[in-house]
Amino acid sequence: MPNDEKARIRGLYAEGKVGRDALLESEAQSYHGPGTCTFYGTANSNQMLMEVMGLHLPGAAFVNPNTPLRDALTIAAGHRITQLTASGDEYTPVGRVIDARAIVNGIVGLLATGGSTNHTIHLVAIARAAGLHVDWSDFDTLSRVVPLLTRIYPNGQADINHFHAAGGMGFLVRELLDAGLLHEDVLTVSGEGLRAYAREPMLADGGVAWGEAPAQSGDAQVVRPVAEPFDGDGGLRVLDGNLGRAVMKTSAVHPDHRRIEGPARVFDDQQAVLAAFRAGALEGDFVCVVRGQGPRANGMPELHKLTPELGVLQSRGQRVALVTDGRMSGASGKVPAAIHLHPEWVRGGAIGRIREGDWITLDAEAGRLDVDVPAAEWAARASAPPDTTVQHGIGRDMFAGFRSMASSAETGAISFAPGADNEGS
Repeated sequence: MPNDEKARIRGLYAEGKVGRDALLESEAQSYHGPGTCTFYGTANSNQMLMEVMGLHLPGAAFVNPNTPLRDALTIAAGHRITQLTASGDEYTPVGRVIDARAIVNGIVGLLATGGSTNHTIHLVAIARAAGLHVDWSDFDTLSRVVPLLTRIYPNGQADINHFHAAGGMGFLVRELLDAGLLHEDVLTVSGEGLRAYAREPMLADGGVAWGEAPAQSGDAQVVRPVAEPFDGDGGLRVLDGNLGRAVMKTSAVHPDHRRIEGPARVFDDQQAVLAAFRAGALEGDFVCVVRGQGPRANGMPELHKLTPELGVLQSRGQRVALVTDGRMSGASGKVPAAIHLHPEWVRGGAIGRIREGDWITLDAEAGRLDVDVPAAEWAARASAPPDTTVQHGIGRDMFAGFRSMASSAETGAISFAPGADNEGS
């Protein structure tokens, strides 16, 4: 089922115009097989990253399971592992492969493909585990010079299989290398530097051989060369202001919706937003504030359930946006969303001071996120921490220790590195 049709049915379900059975059938028809996802969210962004950072065999990221080529690649990977283990000259543990160049390559790949915003946390954490300091300013700076080369759902209508068939990772890596946007001189599991990843695998004599990636894109609506990008930048912005610091993915947001201002509607979880939507209580232009969703509060649950409902309101002509200390992963799309806001509410963040009706401005072009409240009143407002004792199952207790030590989203939400947090707490 085409992704635009899937999105349409999700919207109809959000409005109560179709039932759960229609939604389930739509979702089932949107995937080519059990256990797969075809939209370009976090899982497929992971696949892209592992390849552009040299941790997969070239071209392995998006070969479908249960196919002869997939099986042959699995065997080839096993052979490569034994070669590396036996050779003292080609020892490639992850600690050697992941250096500053590999981290930059990962960020560039993420931006060029419009990948998941979860990696503004994950890549930071990986870098810090490698002893490297990366923050959102690095993503923002690189985003301004890395062009957007793909349109994959939710940043377009094609799925990941279309991208793979149209040239995929081999085409993408070659374009970025030739434009000087990736480090070529890196250590990879293939042992040949990143230029080896401008090739694609194919079956040959019962095994795998690699040939050059297509010289031209197979579908210019899905993947394009650097000379003809979909956009001149990678579509990721850092927002800063008196509400704190957040990130926003702009690649799927129409330019007319990259600056939103309006009164705050304040909620403490996404279920409350959904209830207000069903009750018809979300009228006019507004900024939806969902707080208490950060790493220390509740481990940052996925807030993607908000996307269809807010998208319906936007389609009705309302100007809406989301501000949250939580995350929306790769499923974030056409609705402007300032996510991963920190300091988070549980750590005294300004998001806890927002009151219903406060005027908020989200401006991706200017990189601003502000609330318009007189300074004296703002300073006098209390920011009582959220109730984090509410039970949601055994995980609440099991991971309490990790949450209590978690740093901010911008520092990777990590708990293993003293002094990792930049929030002054």
